[in-house]
Amino acid sequence: MYGYQGHILHIDLTSRTTTIEEIEEGLLPSFIGGIGLGVCLLYQWAPKEVDPLGPANPLIFVGSPLTGTDIAISSHFAVTTKSPLTHFIGESLSSGPLADEMKRTPFDALIITGKADDIAYIFIEDDKVSFHSASHLKGLTTFETEKAIKKELGDEQVRVASIGLAGENRVRYASISSDGRQAGRTGTGAVMGSKNLKAIALRGNRSFKVAHPEELKTLARDLQKRSRGQATEKYRKQGTTANLSMFNQLGALPSYNFRQSTFDGAARISDEALRREHYFKADSATGWEHIYQTRDEEGAPVVGRMEYESLFALGPLCGVDDPNVLIRASSLCDRFGLDTISTGSTVAWAMECCERGILSLKETDGLELRFGNAAALLAAIEKIAHREGLGNLLAEGSRRASQILGRGSEEWAMHVKGLELPGYEPRRLKTLALGLAVSPRGACHNRSMGYEADLSGKTATVKANGRGALAMEGEDFASVLDSMILSKFLRRCFTDFYAEAAHIYELITDYPMSAQELRRVGERINNLKKSFNIREGWTRKDDNLPPRLLKDNLPAGEDNVAILTQEELDSMIDDYYKARGWTKDGSIPQGKLEELGLWKLVQHD
Repeated sequence: MYGYQGHILHIDLTSRTTTIEEIEEGLLPSFIGGIGLGVCLLYQWAPKEVDPLGPANPLIFVGSPLTGTDIAISSHFAVTTKSPLTHFIGESLSSGPLADEMKRTPFDALIITGKADDIAYIFIEDDKVSFHSASHLKGLTTFETEKAIKKELGDEQVRVASIGLAGENRVRYASISSDGRQAGRTGTGAVMGSKNLKAIALRGNRSFKVAHPEELKTLARDLQKRSRGQATEKYRKQGTTANLSMFNQLGALPSYNFRQSTFDGAARISDEALRREHYFKADSATGWEHIYQTRDEEGAPVVGRMEYESLFALGPLCGVDDPNVLIRASSLCDRFGLDTISTGSTVAWAMECCERGILSLKETDGLELRFGNAAALLAAIEKIAHREGLGNLLAEGSRRASQILGRGSEEWAMHVKGLELPGYEPRRLKTLALGLAVSPRGACHNRSMGYEADLSGKTATVKANGRGALAMEGEDFASVLDSMILSKFLRRCFTDFYAEAAHIYELITDYPMSAQELRRVGERINNLKKSFNIREGWTRKDDNLPPRLLKDNLPAGEDNVAILTQEELDSMIDDYYKARGWTKDGSIPQGKLEELGLWKLVQHD
């Protein structure tokens, strides 16, 4: 076998037993790896209507056939599970050395079920698995946990995936951290915490083969050259923080809990300001990850990664324009293991509740949660991670928190299916609006990529009819990237993506793959994601946007006032279902499942 190891490791934490299974070979070219293979394994292993925080919910780590090859910019791994935030498909990606270390074990995927009787960590060394007490690691940050485990195992080359205090306390949007990078969205860290699993340590010494190494080297050199060209210049020189000024100029930067689409303080937290006053270094071989520095109230240095989504969610969304605070807030989220988008959005919801008099000072533990209160933002993050006082409510995410609080606060909880919205104004970017509404993952720009169509001018002559096909194409494209796994920063480095990516896959695995079939892989993955959600209780009403976006125009006085109505969104959703070959209510016909080779898998369940 080329490009894969061909095996799955199943770990049962309850019984402390392990089994090794061969992967059904036909699954590999059908789902590739990463998110695709992870979704397939989740569908097979998750019992119907499983409790996301129960021991039977599988937590699945999946590598990629590209990782560890000369396509060096593909060191990513995927995590799939049933999300405790949405109760639908939960999946997230992360990058870094852990992916390479996993590739050096005999396993393409790890499936973890059960629950340890006390907090523990697992050490996987090649095909040997050992279970260790983590009682001495309880309460440690993600960074402290990694450092302690490496010291305990006596090997600095061990790679660790861990949770912080947020995961231990089952914050529903807790993340899984590795080398400072986060598998951030959908609450994978909460699932890990529910299993009393503090960390997974990996050390591999196995090798694997690629089918055509010399051809792959030649192709990889060319791709590496392209990855250092104009297509990725923004990411290398500035990073995604550059998006903040651009979206502010376009009137597409959500602020004050999506009540405005520009932010008066944008210049103070722009990429230019951050670089001038706080830039520390570029991290990783590609230079795409950027580290910033500041000091806390005691003068101690604080460093942290910063990208657009964290900057948006902790900054404009909460009305905060102090770069020192935003670096500290992002660093806190990384240390505690919290998704920054859901954290910022849930705090912004609470700020609006306080502003409207829905939450009293007594209910906020005396915390003055008002827009722009930087100190309150930092205090709220601490409370969320500890599930202390108000933090216990906010740890549920904006959907559940608003349902618990009531008092009309559901109207300004900015989520889709329970997953909080990213930093784009849907009333201006309507293909994105459609993509957010129909995405199986919830409100996610990375899985729909609809904003690309809006910003590229493709929609200039498109109204409701026609956006459905654009949204579908963006979803399928993203699924292929997320399954191979290739960084989305590379997407413009290809002249003919599907043909070139199919050729890369063939050179590594020797499995025949055409551009047409690779497109079909993306379609297959998205239909299986949707099938999982249908099995877990999805109905058409779940494909929608928050009431605010469908009732409120952008504030008067802004140029080109944007309006999105429920009727317009419903028409776009109809068009999307039609493009997918689904029924009017969004169900998947048997014929479509048979066409994609999914019927036996779905019917078996």
